[in-house]
Amino acid sequence: MIRGVKGSLLAAVSLAFAGCAATGSDAKSAGDEPAAPAAKPVKFDKDPYPSTYKPYPGRPTAVRGVTIFDGEGGRIDNGTVLLAGGKVEAVGGSDTPIPEGADIVDGTGKFVTPGVIDIHSHLGDYPSPSVDAHSDGNEATSPTTPEVWSEHSVWPQDPGFSRALANGGVTSLQILPGSANLMGGRSITLKNVPSRTVQGMKFPGAPYGLKMACGENPKRVYGAKGRMPSTRMGNFAVNRATWQKAAAYKKKMDDGKVVDRDLAMETLAGVLAGEILVHNHCYRADEMALVIDMSKEFGYKVSTFHHAVEAYKIADILAKEGICSAMWADWWGFKMEAYDSVNENIPLVYKAGACTIVHSDDANQIQRLNQEAAKALKAGRRMGMQISDEQAWTWLSWNPAKALGIGDKTGSLKPGKMADVVLWNGNPFSAYTRPEKVWIDGALMFDAMDPKRRPVSDFELGQPGEGDVK
Repeated sequence: MIRGVKGSLLAAVSLAFAGCAATGSDAKSAGDEPAAPAAKPVKFDKDPYPSTYKPYPGRPTAVRGVTIFDGEGGRIDNGTVLLAGGKVEAVGGSDTPIPEGADIVDGTGKFVTPGVIDIHSHLGDYPSPSVDAHSDGNEATSPTTPEVWSEHSVWPQDPGFSRALANGGVTSLQILPGSANLMGGRSITLKNVPSRTVQGMKFPGAPYGLKMACGENPKRVYGAKGRMPSTRMGNFAVNRATWQKAAAYKKKMDDGKVVDRDLAMETLAGVLAGEILVHNHCYRADEMALVIDMSKEFGYKVSTFHHAVEAYKIADILAKEGICSAMWADWWGFKMEAYDSVNENIPLVYKAGACTIVHSDDANQIQRLNQEAAKALKAGRRMGMQISDEQAWTWLSWNPAKALGIGDKTGSLKPGKMADVVLWNGNPFSAYTRPEKVWIDGALMFDAMDPKRRPVSDFELGQPGEGDVK
């Protein structure tokens, strides 16, 4: 023990230095230097790249004397559709009042439908011309790339957009990443209008999607590189490990403990929170059933199975789970997992009460989705299924709108909805019928009678020759 005054002073000095060492401070008084600001917790941002879309100007317009498919399975003969202020103002019979000053279109012998919505397109990220320099749909560097977003690849000048509008009556479409990866990245839903930027086409308020893929593609791409997955069980193992990591990240985010952003995990946390919709490329019925089980294990929901050539085998399960199937009419048999389909796939799924969609996945097929639906409709009728034309139109507008989370805004001709409308020059299920006029948000974007009304991208205008430069 230290005794006396000298010993007491030494003890006091020793204690002072010990206190400085413990707190990491010096002899300055507390508060002389500001404390470092605490890192802010990361929160999920639903819309970090907001839409800048603004409708083109339109005029009050009445289309009368037409057969109307309202998109939700209803039909009106000798009907009238009134468009005003960018919205569907009224839909009714021949006695529907038409306001003074409205443009009147005589649709006698013609048909009006909601605009076609393609839930599975790669326009813009696999644009025309199809060359390697334009191949921007697959980030094939890892089996899971949820951090990439298709909108960052979309080229607004793709000539395919105007062809889909003029030849196919497509007014909205979802642009997806490719299917090389188990988790290919975020999708984007667009209004099919000319724009300098992709944000100028972005459907306002549409939720993001997550593109997933099962089956042959991921195991073929990565197994060939000597990496996992190389089997279907490897596909599921990688998926489950990634979802497990995402669930832990979401919990930390919910608890305010995430301070360093992980862009991949942010996307998956958005799925687990119900903010981002899952669109799953999947062919075989058994794999779709396994994906449903996996979604229940980790607490997310599949919005739509895409391609789904064996959906007819589990149509009752899909109906029970409220999962849509986006399908081709007769495009199957080109690889083993696509081998066991039937031309009646679409009508069989529809008759089971499940959400049924016709999609393209192709820059040419998107221009004739009405004809693809007609082929499926005919196959169903040959089998004895009674499906009306107006019921079949739900496959092209109302169901894809619901599956994309935009059914409250478009997809059917109901007052107050966006005036995304097509006037066809005949029955839209005829191979001889084409769009005559197309309105998007009430603006006339295409008129077959007016060559100047067809949008042409800058890319299609070409480059001036040497003699043309002044």
